Amino acid sequence: MDLKSVKTFHRIASLGSFNRAAEELNYAQSTVTMQMQKLEADLGMRLMERGRTFELTEAGRLFLEQSAHIVRDIEQLQTTMTELVAGAAGHIRLGVVEPIASYRLPGILARFLHEFPQIRVSVCIASSPVLSQQLLHGELDLAVCSPPLLGTGLYFEPVLTEHFVVLLPEQHPLTGQQTISIQDLRRHRLLITAADCPYRRKLEMLLQEPGGPPLDTVEIGSMSALKHYVQCGIGAALVPASVLQPEPAGTVIRPLMDDEVDMTCGLLCREPDYPPRLAAGRLYEVLKKELPAADSLKAGTFTL
Repeated sequence: MDLKSVKTFHRIASLGSFNRAAEELNYAQSTVTMQMQKLEADLGMRLMERGRTFELTEAGRLFLEQSAHIVRDIEQLQTTMTELVAGAAGHIRLGVVEPIASYRLPGILARFLHEFPQIRVSVCIASSPVLSQQLLHGELDLAVCSPPLLGTGLYFEPVLTEHFVVLLPEQHPLTGQQTISIQDLRRHRLLITAADCPYRRKLEMLLQEPGGPPLDTVEIGSMSALKHYVQCGIGAALVPASVLQPEPAGTVIRPLMDDEVDMTCGLLCREPDYPPRLAAGRLYEVLKKELPAADSLKAGTFTL
C-alpha cells in the first residue's frame, strides 16, 4: 500500500472531489485516478462510488476512519525529520560541571528551549574527568568543563575563566587582610572539593610544601556547597566568584593576590564530532556565545 495514495484518498474524501484534490496536491487528474485504482486493487475492494456525485462506500468510510491516525503520524514524522535536519528538533545529552550547571546554565538553557521547543535537552552534572569519559563512551553529545588530558580524542574550545576568591567565616583571622595569598591559607583549615576535581588538584599543587606539615583540610564533594560550610564556620574556601551572588550571610570575601587558581572552562566534544551538527550544533553555538557573556555579567556586578 502506497502512502501517497492513502494521503490522496484522504484529500479526496475531505474535499469531496477528485478535481479539487488534484489541484491542491498539484497532481494531474489522471495521477489521482491511477493512485485510487491502485489503492483499491491493493485492498481488494472499492472505496468510492464514482458517478455524478462523490460518495464513499462502507469500506471507504471504514478505511478513512482507521487510517486517519496513520496519516497524522506520518505527517508529524515528516515534520519532525525536517526540523531535525534543520537543527530545530532532536535530543541533546549535555554534561556540565558545577558551578556552571547551577549558576550560568539555567538562564541560557531556558532561552534556548523557548526558541527551539522541539529540542529536548538532558543535563548530566558531574566532574570534568567523568564527563570526558562519558563523551568518549558515547553517553554525552557535549560537555561544559575544564580541559581534558592531551591525546584523549576530545576537542576542547575554551570559552570562559572561573575566577576564584577566598570566602571566610566572618570571625576568621584572615578577615583583617585586604588581600590573601596562597601562602596565607597554608596556616588555616581549608575546605576542598572531591579528589577527582581538577581545581582541587591544582590547589593542592600550589599549597603543598615539600617536607612541610600536612594541610588541614575538610573535603566537601560539591563546589556549590562550599559556601554553606564556610557560613557555618568550619573553615575557609577558594570559591568561584560566580556563586557568591548574593554574598552569603556570615561570610567575608577577599581577593587572591594572583590568579593561579583560576580555572579555564570550555566546550568539549569528541574530535570526530567537531563541529557538532543538527540540534547539538545549535546549542554549541549558543553556549559558545552566551557563557562568556554570563561570565562578564558576573564579573561586572561582583564587588568586594
